[in-house]
Amino acid sequence: MHPAFSVVFFTTATGAGYGLLALFGVLGGLQIVPADFWLGFVGLGLALGLIAAGLLSSTGHLGRPERAWRAFSQWRSSWLSREGVASVITFIPAGLFGLGWVLLGRTGGWVTIAGLLAAIGAIVTVCTTGMIYASLKPIAQWHSRYTLPAYLIFAATTGSVLLNALLQSFGVGSVAVLVLSLLATLAGWGWKRATWRHNDRLEIATTANTATGLAGGTVRSLEWPHTEENYLLKEMGFRIARKHSAKLRMLAQALAFALPVLLLAATFALPWPVAAIPSVLAAIVQFAGMLVERWLFFAEAKHTVALYYGR
Repeated sequence: MHPAFSVVFFTTATGAGYGLLALFGVLGGLQIVPADFWLGFVGLGLALGLIAAGLLSSTGHLGRPERAWRAFSQWRSSWLSREGVASVITFIPAGLFGLGWVLLGRTGGWVTIAGLLAAIGAIVTVCTTGMIYASLKPIAQWHSRYTLPAYLIFAATTGSVLLNALLQSFGVGSVAVLVLSLLATLAGWGWKRATWRHNDRLEIATTANTATGLAGGTVRSLEWPHTEENYLLKEMGFRIARKHSAKLRMLAQALAFALPVLLLAATFALPWPVAAIPSVLAAIVQFAGMLVERWLFFAEAKHTVALYYGR
């Protein structure tokens, strides 16, 4: 699949934003994280800002962005439409939670309920995003048991690392959150490697014979149905060299997982405010690494339509 940057940024930004929103909703709603005005203002602003930026960027690959609103009407059958509906609904409890927790400085009661509902909405929205890709049968690398959990794990990873950076920066660092961000990053690393192993060993049953329904020999294309590359080959038949894929995998692992683990581990031994430096660096480096990982997610996927072109 051709990795459009708008979609790469969308999946990375919304994953981090929803992960951070879910953690704020639970930990803030249950009064585990203090209801500090500036912490809440910056934290929720960052979470909602990432979500809004990701959703807006997703319209960048549409031919007619002004018609994007029509996608909301197909929620009965489309995971893309369900994602749009869930994302809008989530803004309602998130806004109420921000109003009570940040502006009014209140905890408990309806503020706790709003925070928990915002967290549930964030999780549901991430699930719908993952299902957009997991439901696509023509792309075997996505239509697997690894895709949906990956979206949830990566949201928890980037969200917890961002939350740790915020808490350390405001001098209210939590050992529990630091441990959570470290474990989540390790879990994301392990899941990504497991996904790559699965995809590298993947045996796709569909061939040119099964696609055309012809038997009695090996079906091959004598000539293309057109004289130059079309939309299908550009978007669905994108190919990345194996050597480039290997290098990008190493880069993704280094930035998204290895370096953040080292930086987070170093945070344990440092006092405030010095501990905020590696924590913030871990969040920045990891976001860059997740952009590379998401680019590979699209670039390494193969659509079965390429069989008709001898690929």
